[in-house]
Amino acid sequence: MTRRQLLQMSALGGTVVALAPALGPTTVAHAAAAEAAGDPVPQDLELVTVTDTSFVLTWFTANTLQTTPGDPRPIAMPSDAVVRYGTRPDQLDHVVNGASDTAYHYVEVRDLCPGTTYYYQALSAGHAAAARIVPDLDYTALAGVTDLDHMTPAQIQALVAKLLDLGTFSSCSPGSLTTLIPPHGRHLFTVALSNDLHIGETSSGLITNGFPPPYSQLPGEPPYPLVMGGSMISDARRHGADVLVVAGDLTSAAKPQELADARQLLDGFGPLTLDDRIHGHGYLVSRGNHDQPKTGSAYASCTPVAGHDGFYDCLPAVFPLPQGRLTVSEHRGLRLVGLDTSTLDQPGGAINADQWDHLEHALSRHRNQPTLVFGHHPVTDDSANTTLAGPGFDLDRDDATRLQQLYAQTPGVFFHHSGHTHRNRRTTSTIAPDVDFLEVAAIKEYPGGYTLLRMYEGGYLANFYKNSSPLAREWSQTSSEEYLGLYPAYTLGTLADRNRVVHRRMHGLY
Repeated sequence: MTRRQLLQMSALGGTVVALAPALGPTTVAHAAAAEAAGDPVPQDLELVTVTDTSFVLTWFTANTLQTTPGDPRPIAMPSDAVVRYGTRPDQLDHVVNGASDTAYHYVEVRDLCPGTTYYYQALSAGHAAAARIVPDLDYTALAGVTDLDHMTPAQIQALVAKLLDLGTFSSCSPGSLTTLIPPHGRHLFTVALSNDLHIGETSSGLITNGFPPPYSQLPGEPPYPLVMGGSMISDARRHGADVLVVAGDLTSAAKPQELADARQLLDGFGPLTLDDRIHGHGYLVSRGNHDQPKTGSAYASCTPVAGHDGFYDCLPAVFPLPQGRLTVSEHRGLRLVGLDTSTLDQPGGAINADQWDHLEHALSRHRNQPTLVFGHHPVTDDSANTTLAGPGFDLDRDDATRLQQLYAQTPGVFFHHSGHTHRNRRTTSTIAPDVDFLEVAAIKEYPGGYTLLRMYEGGYLANFYKNSSPLAREWSQTSSEEYLGLYPAYTLGTLADRNRVVHRRMHGLY
């Protein structure tokens, strides 16, 4: 956590003064040594990804003694990037070098042994990078929160104070890791899970009434949704993804040009496939609340919504997906079911009667077929009770219960992917305990990435990756300071949320 982040958060009126001790004497000493030498201060170190044979570290190097008037961002200082690692903490005898012409460092260590504990250290300019430290959030403070968008800045400040009331902290870089052990059998194929692209958006991090101050792309640089989306597609392909799933919020406001730009970007992965078999590379989409039919002159040339005067739907002209339509696709034996959980002019989600009929019929045909369901709004009670904007922001609670009951009757359903909350969080259901429910962080802002689901005959590996292009790393660092520097505490998720192995028989996949 940077000095500037602490200063920003102090604007909350003393509610986070206790964060200062969490930095610890070692972190302070490292920063002081770098400053005294005139070197960049390496900070915000995160252990992002841990697979069976690799891990990924990211960090940032900056000048913490100077500021730019009118710009809250720390001044970036390019530096070298070195990762030392080994199987003993006192013998880090392996070295990987990252790019030396950037302040936004991303280093992937490869060719490791599964099920092995490794110790590591990241350095820039000879100084050890300090871990990002985040406060643990007390989600009981969210009880009674129903509409964050209409809260005043004072009410938001009071809510933040309650969220931080635990007074405990977690490190985003523990200094060691144990690689995963992959499931039994052959690796078959890989599915990339993503959401919240928000093409057309120009400012990020605003909650209500101009508070807190949002972040925008630097002048002259391309729009950050295009930067992040382009990097996601390139990275997912490079890591071997065969299928890309985009679970809603393709655009910021569902305008015709935004939709056209989103389609052009996503077509870079492969062809769009809906209700069909995916051959080779292909992608699927569902709607989010930002992709709903809209009102206003900007939408008047689009299709009118029957029974709702003044609402126009621009999405089907670009993506052949009328509102309320469920899709069922297949890739090498894996059934992929796309739900449209968007509603009309509401941020929360629901499932209409036609989709219920289609879904129940589709799942009843082959109940044991391995099935992945995706939709924009999260489902479980755990998710609803920890969503910053309150339970009404997630899927309608009656629909959520009915959906989990349907999953419990369908043994083949093993995974539900959602977005909307812009965070990495894995939850479970007492109704459908054999299903993984995963919220994946937004493509478009910190931590900015996607989850790879590597499918094996005996289960799957789930790993979150940050977008890795130079401009994507820069924007990820910039947007990490959203919500007065508290955004990582809510969105990054735990190492277990981001990286997981599940052993399960996947009969029928090939």
